[in-house]
Amino acid sequence: MPVISLPYWLVVLHVLVQAGFIVRALLRPHRGPSSRLAWVLVILTAPVVGIVAYLLFGETNIGTDRAERYRETAGKADRLFDPAPDSAFEHVTPRHRHIFRAGESISGHAPVTGNTGRLLGEGSAPTEAMIADIDAATDHVHLLFYIWLGDSAGTRVAEAAMRAARRGVTVRAMADDLGSRRIIRSPLWAEMEKAGVRLARALPLDNLLLHTLKGRVDLRNHRKIVVIDNHITYCGSQNCADPEFRVKQKFAPWVDLMVRFEGPVARQNQWLFVQDWMAHVDEDLHPLLSVDPEPFDGPVVAQVNGSGPTVRDSAMPEMFETLLHAARRDLTLTTPYYVPTESMQAALCAAAHRGVRTRMIVPERNDSWIVAAASHSYYPELLSAGVQIFEYAPGLLHAKSLTLDGEIAMIGSANLDRRSFELNYENNILLQDHALTAELVARQESYIAQSTEITASDVAAWTLPRRLWNNTVAMMGPIL
Repeated sequence: MPVISLPYWLVVLHVLVQAGFIVRALLRPHRGPSSRLAWVLVILTAPVVGIVAYLLFGETNIGTDRAERYRETAGKADRLFDPAPDSAFEHVTPRHRHIFRAGESISGHAPVTGNTGRLLGEGSAPTEAMIADIDAATDHVHLLFYIWLGDSAGTRVAEAAMRAARRGVTVRAMADDLGSRRIIRSPLWAEMEKAGVRLARALPLDNLLLHTLKGRVDLRNHRKIVVIDNHITYCGSQNCADPEFRVKQKFAPWVDLMVRFEGPVARQNQWLFVQDWMAHVDEDLHPLLSVDPEPFDGPVVAQVNGSGPTVRDSAMPEMFETLLHAARRDLTLTTPYYVPTESMQAALCAAAHRGVRTRMIVPERNDSWIVAAASHSYYPELLSAGVQIFEYAPGLLHAKSLTLDGEIAMIGSANLDRRSFELNYENNILLQDHALTAELVARQESYIAQSTEITASDVAAWTLPRRLWNNTVAMMGPIL
């Protein structure tokens, strides 16, 4: 077999390019040592493929122009919210005020009281509630989903939006260009526009090759936001789709968790929607934020936390870690994807070590085999610390929730994985209310009742190839 020899100058050029990318990977700010090491190894061990991979996925960059629009819009929106006085935290239990202070550092919002919150049923219940609210809207309807499908639920929400637009309500609908690509390129999307619904694609992908030159292709808007008339909002994990989720039907049903809020917290979710909309559409929505919220008399203290590539680095993992370290008696979390940072894994183990009943509920069958393998690699340390792990069997548990000592809860779109922490735009709501938190705990208990508890003996029985595979995939977590 003949030996293929490359010209000397080509070898030197490749070494210089490779060295340049290694230096770039080492000098990128806001990146942990493990991430730098992983990228250096990829560039060295897979010379050409590694460089291409770094070009595509190595840096968190949505493009200079769009990043500037996000920052400019966020800056203008911030000025419409007064700085939070100390009195804004009086409604928060003193031992939990530092949690809401951490939340304030992310989006600049103080916790607001006077809200009501209703945990919606599973299945089609959230869709039915949204449609009822859209049909009752009098001024505006704002919709933003990562995945919007043209199935029964997606079509019915689109039809409600069209009905609202036809009767004179201003309707704005935004969907992620990758997650919702099927409906965006369908006749239904065009029909919505014809009916008067104002449409926008989040992080559009018109030309993949050109897009890679301007910014990273897999940065996505993973938010699920519904705001109606500036005083009703929805928050949780459910996309605009049927529970059967036909694009990944073999994992169905998708089991989600959604809460309908009414009160001043809706204006904070509106703030996120305005940023996303104005970063893509030349329309000034700031007047919506300058309207004082209607007075409400609800018991729920709530605060919106939004994160993403143009928000402070490590914002969302810091929020989760603050919650984990605050637990004193009970800590229960649900997530479909668990690929934590090292500090988050340590915080979860620390909670169990200090005697907190710490429970994590994840799906038994995951739609991502890579994430499933990486997640399993963390089981031995969690179990050794005393964390109880439950795998939910009846479907893909897609709910993202955390409850703390029966008093504090956080729900939203963010998973406990590096994609949600570093790459996606996410929205969560942190809340304090005994009654609503009790409802969320009861929902979590219902998940546990349908789950299988994983024990140390179960993990010990895993074969050597399986453990090797899990740990190898997890090692690439900083890249994945």
